[in-house]
Amino acid sequence: MGGELRLISLDPGHSHAAGVFARMLPGFSPEAHIYAPAGPDLLSFLDRVFFYNHRAADPAHWSYSVYAGPDYLERMLKEPPGNVVAVSGRNKGKIDYILASIRAGQNVLADKPWIVDFQDFPKLEEALRLARRDKVVAYDCMTLRFSVAYEIQRALVSDPRVFGAVEKGSASDPAVRLENLHALLKYSRGERSHRPAWFFDIRQQGEGIADVGTHLVDLAFWTLFADSPIDYKTDIRVLAATRSPTVLTRSQFEQVTGEKAWPEFVRDAVRGDRLEYYDNNTVLFTVRGVHVRASSQWEYEAPKGAGDSYLAVYRGGRATIRLGAGAAEHYTPEVEVIPNPAADREQLLTALRERLRAMNSRYPGLSLRDEADGRIRVVIPNGLRARDNGSFARLVDRFLGYIHDPQTMPSWEAPNLLAKYYVTTKAVEVAKEIHKP
Repeated sequence: MGGELRLISLDPGHSHAAGVFARMLPGFSPEAHIYAPAGPDLLSFLDRVFFYNHRAADPAHWSYSVYAGPDYLERMLKEPPGNVVAVSGRNKGKIDYILASIRAGQNVLADKPWIVDFQDFPKLEEALRLARRDKVVAYDCMTLRFSVAYEIQRALVSDPRVFGAVEKGSASDPAVRLENLHALLKYSRGERSHRPAWFFDIRQQGEGIADVGTHLVDLAFWTLFADSPIDYKTDIRVLAATRSPTVLTRSQFEQVTGEKAWPEFVRDAVRGDRLEYYDNNTVLFTVRGVHVRASSQWEYEAPKGAGDSYLAVYRGGRATIRLGAGAAEHYTPEVEVIPNPAADREQLLTALRERLRAMNSRYPGLSLRDEADGRIRVVIPNGLRARDNGSFARLVDRFLGYIHDPQTMPSWEAPNLLAKYYVTTKAVEVAKEIHKP
């Protein structure tokens, strides 16, 4: 795309919305436009942008105009002052923002999830069809792809001399396990962080697997079948799914949101003055015959010092490649290679060392350490881990690269995005049929 790029933020309601403004973007006008309904989400977003513009070290210098009114979307479409729209906020209705922006000829950077209900799947297909036809870029914010540990795990799974061929597994013993655990109540710099009340309406936020679980399903495709398109119609089967609530008292709800009373939109989920928040899900599915189990869970408050935890395990013919980021790893992603009992350990070590040497230009300083239980830890230097602090910036740069040269956007991105949201939204449908409130 030639000419100057101009940024629009549409109905911002998540930290990623402000994260786009954390630095000046190459090729962009410093004049940005914000369209949103008036309310606390907009004020919180503006506070973050103000901070970026006035921080002592490397301040940004955005100027921005704000339109805050009930017809914010219509106003944006009527007077489009930009050509790049950032969408990051409430999940329900996000696909309508994306679709409207694409129809207006805008490139779109949209936070996950794009849809939380399977009934919106046709809109997702239409959005991608129009983006392809009109040669605009629509990109999903899959931040974990830009984490060094996940990149290393992907490289090892892609190496047949290290991993072998992926096993198929079974319904009772899947070959791939992906898990995340989050806390509703969090602290930042010793102070309680508030979540908006609408976060607790699953019709707006979506159930766990349709929200944060999007990352898990994306990782499965991205890691197992690197750079390969997945066809949701022929390659995917959703076998089973579950759902269960995290139960909050009114006092706990007030602690998290600051709201003293139950909002009207969650009253149908209140049982005996306790909110049943259906944010816990599992899904069992196959992709090209490989059994995958993904689990997205929430707890009210994490133990002191704990953070979000993740697990990603891939079982191959030579070794299992495990990424853990839980209590045992001090919530820092660690990659381990677990040799299969029948594998030649020395041969595997040789293949691992050769693989790390081949990766040295991109990931300098990687080494191996034998653990007491026979596992082989990939030791990631702190200097490499520091890249994760800029993972969102690297994601934005990737998106900008696609805008400047749309031909560089991989052909597998669109079909895999469809396959991902097919799994997450189908899982919610299946789970609701089995586990009704």
